[in-house]
Parts: sequence; structure tokens; C-alpha cells
Amino acid sequence: MVNPFFPEIRGRFGFGCMRLPMNGREVDLEETSRMVDAFMEAGLNYFDTAHGYLDGRSETAIRSTLTSKYPRESYLLADKLTHGLFKTSPGGVREFFSMQLEACGVEYFDFYLMHAQTADYFADYKACRAYETAFELKKEGKIRHVGISFHDTAEVLDNILTEYPDLEFVQLQLNYVDWSDAGVQGKLCYEVCERHGKPVVVMEPVKGGMLAHLPQDAAAILSSLGTGAGQASYALRYVASLPNVMMVLSGMSDLPQMKDNLSFMTEPVPLSEEEQKAVSDVRETFLSKRLIACTGCRYCTAGCPMEIPIPDMFADLNARELRKDWNSEWYFKVHTRGKGKPSDCMECGQCEGVCPQHLPIMETLKKVAEAFEK
Repeated sequence: MVNPFFPEIRGRFGFGCMRLPMNGREVDLEETSRMVDAFMEAGLNYFDTAHGYLDGRSETAIRSTLTSKYPRESYLLADKLTHGLFKTSPGGVREFFSMQLEACGVEYFDFYLMHAQTADYFADYKACRAYETAFELKKEGKIRHVGISFHDTAEVLDNILTEYPDLEFVQLQLNYVDWSDAGVQGKLCYEVCERHGKPVVVMEPVKGGMLAHLPQDAAAILSSLGTGAGQASYALRYVASLPNVMMVLSGMSDLPQMKDNLSFMTEPVPLSEEEQKAVSDVRETFLSKRLIACTGCRYCTAGCPMEIPIPDMFADLNARELRKDWNSEWYFKVHTRGKGKPSDCMECGQCEGVCPQHLPIMETLKKVAEAFEK
């Protein structure tokens, strides 16, 4: 399980702490603790969080279930400098960083990322010397490795890596559907990283759960392989097969999901030629459905004045289109109980401004309203 890029990392599978199990609005710490224990017992050690995940609860859950229980040298922790959550001054970056250390209960981060970089965000980070401050913190021993997470075009990524060649890694949205997507530009961004010699951390390998719940005709293609493997396993092993991938993150939400992923990702086996062909066929079938490409990151919901659960709305419409059953109607009622409905949208545009997928959210909400609010 030696990592070819960073020897301190055990294996190439990381625990993404973005979708932890919840009890209402609070993290289910008992279940999360069981998941952390299972992950560590499997011999893995890479944990990924951010202050924006679960409204800050991800970091404090890490402190309760990992950093307060295990020796510091036994795990690696990645955190992020998130746009809009720190003041636009060099002092503000340091203040925010110190707050994150305290929230996580650590004295340094092993990996620290400039979060969700786009052309616009990059300009803001440059204006307040965020990159320079991160490199200063590295010299002070408070960060071991500096990188970025990224949601823009390959050209923008090339510009960032050219301007800051000391960046050590890039976190990209990669999965077998987005690999050839003209918007996400997964393959092109991956190739930019290769040219600059930067290893890749994969986020959204299962596309927010979509590739674990395929439409029937796409699922049948994988079933025909006769391996008995779950749909998610093909998605995770697909990206793990890429030679410049140092880490594949999975945002697991319960212990059974954790154990399932560990069964094939502790030491992932590359896809065979037959499996690669099947995945390619699934990609074409999946793309023909014209689904909403929401990954469920929930950045859009934090500032919504009408408290519309946007990712849930999109998931309901996707489910309606894919499965044609009553469940989507039921879950729409569940998801909007006590919250805003799609027709309540004020078209303020804040959601589209923060969407990593650059989705036309306001127009899509109109389609959801048409489908469910007749």
C-alpha cells in the first residue's frame, strides 16, 4: 500500500468528510467514530475536510472522532482555505487558518488546499496573498504540503500551475462520466496536471452518488460482466487506475458504505479491458439521459434566502427521469417539508455564483417546479 507520490500516505484511498452521517442537523458522532476506526484498521490514513463542509461540523467531528483519539503521526489531515470564509487580507487568512487548526484539534495540516479555484476565485486569492501566506505557513511547519482543489477549464488550471509552480498537488473532479464532459473537462485538466508534474487527488469519483445508482439500462451493462461487484466499485476503480492519481476520495455516509468501499479500495485492482469497455458503454448510456449534473456538494444552499434544498430538488428530478416511480414524488414532499420549494426561488443568483459545476440552477428549478408542483 505504498503511495507512489507521498510516502507518508498509506494506500490511495481517502476518507472524504463531506457527507458524514447526520442526526438531524448534527453529525452522528458514534457512527462517524465507527467509520474512522474501520478506516484506520484497514491501514489507511488520509482524511479530507473543509470548514464549509456541514457548516463547520465536519472539522469538529474530525476532532471528536479522529484527532482526539489517535496519535498525530498515525493519520494525515487535509483542510482547505475556502472562498468567502476568510477576510480579504493577509492577516485574515492566518486568522482563519488558526481557527481551523483549533476546530480540528491539531497543530498543523498535512495537506492544505486553496479551495474550489476558478478564474474569479484565483484573482481574489491572489489579491490577499493567500497562496503566499500558505507557503509561509509551510515554512513555519504548520502545513506540510500545499495544493489546490479546482473547478474550471484546463486553460485556467494551466495558468495557476504556471504562476505557482511550487504547488504540490491538485484535487480534481474526476469520474468516468465527467472525463469527456465539455464543461468539467476532466481529461483535459488531468493532462494539464501531468504536464506540470502534479499528482491528482480525485473528488466526486461516483458523481455525488449518481454512478452508484445507475439507470436500469446502464446498470445492466455492468451486471452483464458477472463479477457481482457493486456499481460504485467500477467508478472508484476507474479513477484509481489512472497513473497520475495519488488519492481517490469517497464521501461515505455510513459504516456499511465504508466497509463496501474498503473491500475493493484498500488495494484497488485496475479495471480489465472488458471492464473498461463496459464502463465506456455505461458512460454513453448515462450521458444520453441528459441528467442534471449536480454532485450534491450543497455550496448553493448556504446562502439561499428561501432555504430551498437545491441538490435534493435536482436529485428528485433525476430520480423521476431515471426510474419513473412514485419515490421521487414522495421524496420531493419530504425534502420540501418546512423548507422552500423551487417556485419560491427569487432568482437572486447566489447559488449559480458558487456552483462548482456552473449549472443553470435558476432555470433548472423552474423545471423541477413544473414537474412536481402542478
